[in-house]
Amino acid sequence: MARRVSPMKRVAKAKDFKGTVKKLFSYIKKYKLLVIIAFLFAICSTVFAIVSPKILGNATTEIYNGIIAKINGTGSINFGIIKHILIILGILYLISAVFSYIQNLIMTHVSQKLCYNLRKEVSYKLNKLPMGYFDKVATGDIMSIVTNDIDMLQISLNQSLTQVITSIVTVIGIFIMMLSINVFLAIITAIVLPIASLIVMAIVTKSQKYFVNQQNYLAKVDSEVEEMIGGHLVLKAFNAEDKVTADFDKDNENLCNCAFKAQFFSGLMHPIMNFIGNLNYAIIAIIGALLAIRNKITVGNIQSFIQYSKQFTNPIAQLAQISNQIQLMVASSERVFNFLEEEEYLDEGKQKAIDIQGNIEFKHVKFGYNPNQIIIKDFNAKIKKGQKIAIVGPTGAGKTTIVKLLMRFYELNGGEILIDGINIKDFKRSDLENIFAMVLQDTWLFNGTIMGNLRYGNSKASDAEVLKASKIANADYFIRTLPEGYNMVINEETNNISGGQKQLLTIARAIVNDPKILILDEATSNVDTRTEELIQESMDRVMEGRTSFIIAHRLSTIKNADLILVMNEGNIIEVGNHEELLAKKGFYAKLYNSQFEL
Repeated sequence: MARRVSPMKRVAKAKDFKGTVKKLFSYIKKYKLLVIIAFLFAICSTVFAIVSPKILGNATTEIYNGIIAKINGTGSINFGIIKHILIILGILYLISAVFSYIQNLIMTHVSQKLCYNLRKEVSYKLNKLPMGYFDKVATGDIMSIVTNDIDMLQISLNQSLTQVITSIVTVIGIFIMMLSINVFLAIITAIVLPIASLIVMAIVTKSQKYFVNQQNYLAKVDSEVEEMIGGHLVLKAFNAEDKVTADFDKDNENLCNCAFKAQFFSGLMHPIMNFIGNLNYAIIAIIGALLAIRNKITVGNIQSFIQYSKQFTNPIAQLAQISNQIQLMVASSERVFNFLEEEEYLDEGKQKAIDIQGNIEFKHVKFGYNPNQIIIKDFNAKIKKGQKIAIVGPTGAGKTTIVKLLMRFYELNGGEILIDGINIKDFKRSDLENIFAMVLQDTWLFNGTIMGNLRYGNSKASDAEVLKASKIANADYFIRTLPEGYNMVINEETNNISGGQKQLLTIARAIVNDPKILILDEATSNVDTRTEELIQESMDRVMEGRTSFIIAHRLSTIKNADLILVMNEGNIIEVGNHEELLAKKGFYAKLYNSQFEL
C-alpha cells in the first residue's frame, strides 16, 4: 500500500499569497488579449443591465402620468411612447445577455486552456522528478494536486475574475444611477455599504478556515480511498476492513463537519444581505413616497431607485464569496506551483550511448537514501561485457539499491559508476535508460492489450519480434490459451491473469526491448518451480552476449552465474563463482546451506 502523508500538514492558506498570484498571472498573461476582451464584455454587459431599470422607470412614469391625465380628463396613456421604451429596454437586455454569454464563453476557454496546460506540465514534471521525491510524498497527495487543486483553480478562475470586475462595476454604476435620480436617497442607501461590508468581512473571516480545511480533508479522504483500492487484497488478508473503515469514517466526518460549517457561514451571507436590502427597501419606499407627494421625485424614479437599492447589496455578497474562492484558488495554485518547482533530476550528460559493450565498473560508490545515513559505504566491482552477475545477500544488504544506482535512479553520495569507461553522469538520461531493461519482483502492467504491454519499451517492435520474445520467455503458450490471445485486454487492476503469468509477460517485455544490460530483480519469484526452470533455460539464451545482473534470494537459481557478488551491510564481502564460494565455507556457503536445512 502507498505510504500516506497527511494533507493536514499543509498550511491552511497560501504561504506566499502575492508570489503565487504573480505566478498565476504569468500564466494568464498568455491569454491577455482574450481576458481583456472578456473584461470589456463583462463591463458592457453590466452597464447595460444597470441602465435598464431607469429606462423601465420611465415607462412606469409614463403609465402613471397617463392614468392621472385620464382621471383628470386631460389625456390618456401614450402607448406609443411606452412601446418605444419597452423596445429599447428589450434591446438593452438582449445586448447585456449576449455580452454576458460571450464573456463567459471566453473565460471558460481561458480557464480550461490554462488548466489543460497545467496538467500537461504536471504530467511532464512527474516524469522528471527523482525517485527520492516519490519516496517521501504520498501518491494520493500527488493525485489531489492533479485533480482537486487544478479543478479548484479552473472553477475559481472561470467564475472569480469577471465577477470581481462586474461586482465592482455594478456597485459603482448603481450608485451613479442612484445619484442621478436623487442624491438624498443615494446617500441613505450608501450608508448600507459600510454596514454590509463589516458583516461580510466577519462572515468571510469565520468561514475561510473551514473552506480551506474542507479542501485539505478532501485530499486526505482521496488519499485513503486510493490506498483502500490499491491495497484491497492486503486489507482482506489481514482482516483490516473495520480499522480502515473507522479511520475513513473519522476523516470523512471531519470533512462533512468542515463542509457543513463552511456552507453554513457562507449561506448566512444572502439572508443577512436580503434583510439589509429589505430594510433599505422599506426606508426608501417611505422616504420616496414622501418626496413624491412633494413632487420632488417621479413614481417611475422611485420604482427604479427601489430596484437599484435591492441590487446594491448583491455585489457586496458576491465579492465576499469571491474572496473565499480566490483564497482557495491561490492556495490550490500554490500547491500546484510548488509541485512544478520541485527539483528535477539532473540531465547534464551529452554522451550518446552508441556501440555499448556492457563493461561496468563501480569505483568507491557511497550512497544513502538519507545523506546522513549511508548504506552503501565503499562498493567496488569490475564487470566484463557479457558476464552474468548474481548479487546475493540478506534482506537490506543493498542488492536492489546497487542496480538502481547503476540505472541512475538516485545520485551517488560519492564515487562513480562507469559503463565502457564512461561515467553514467556523462550519458544523456534517455540514452542511458535505453541501455537497460529491468524485470522487477513487483510486476507492473497497464490497462490495455497484451500486445500493447509487450511493446511498452519498444513501440517499433514487429509482431514477429514480440512473438519470438514471448516464446523465449515461455509466455506464448499461455497467451494463446487466453480469450483473444495477444489482443486480450488486461483490466485496470490486472487481476484477470495470474501473478505468474504477469511475471512471464514482464520478462517477455524486457526481451522485446533488446537491452544491452539486463537486470532481473527476483524475476522468477512469482512463478512455480517448473515454470522457473523453463524461464531459467530461456534466460540463459537471452543473457548470452549481454551483461546481466540477477538479484536472487533462492541461490539455486544462480549456480551458473559467471560471478557472484555477496553483499552484507552495503559492502561486497565475497566474490567468486558458485563452486569457489562454497569451497571458502564463508558467508555465501552459510546462506546456501541454510536454504536446504530441514
